[in-house]
Amino acid sequence: MREMSHAGGGCLRGRWRVILARCSGLSGESGNALVELALVCSLLGIPLLLGTAEMGTVVYYSVEVTNAANAGALYGMQNSTDAASSSGITTAAQGEAPDFGSSLTVTPTVYYACSLAAGGTQYPVAQYTLAQATAACTGTNNHPVEFIQVLTSATATPAVHCPGLPKTFPLGGTSVQVVEQ
Repeated sequence: MREMSHAGGGCLRGRWRVILARCSGLSGESGNALVELALVCSLLGIPLLLGTAEMGTVVYYSVEVTNAANAGALYGMQNSTDAASSSGITTAAQGEAPDFGSSLTVTPTVYYACSLAAGGTQYPVAQYTLAQATAACTGTNNHPVEFIQVLTSATATPAVHCPGLPKTFPLGGTSVQVVEQ
């Protein structure tokens, strides 16, 4: 029996020697880089991931608000009657932004501008008649053109919030179209 225990003890000592021989390469600083990488990823990686997710959501909402303005303007550009229909324009715009629904603010404006200076003076339809706009557009081949401008605005609150960024983001969209004659 004594020989067995002595033989068993020798076997254990032999195993430890093999294990220690394998682990001798891990002494010093060879494992530090892996530990530093784990710390950097946990301290910087998670906030970067959260910030990217939050900004991606805000960009998505921004595109949705801008598309809503375009949908409202496209509805109003069909003819003068649709351009004067604030409720139709609002319904079209809010239908294009389902994430905001009725909290999307829609502001349509119909105006005349002279064809040779479309970016110049605007004559709001609510204040000017077509005859008055025609009189204001002087010169050869210069005539009033009816435009519709739709402004949309909403406040986005992303589901994921990263510290250091605002909790809400004001968004806005604008679209201008020529009203079909």
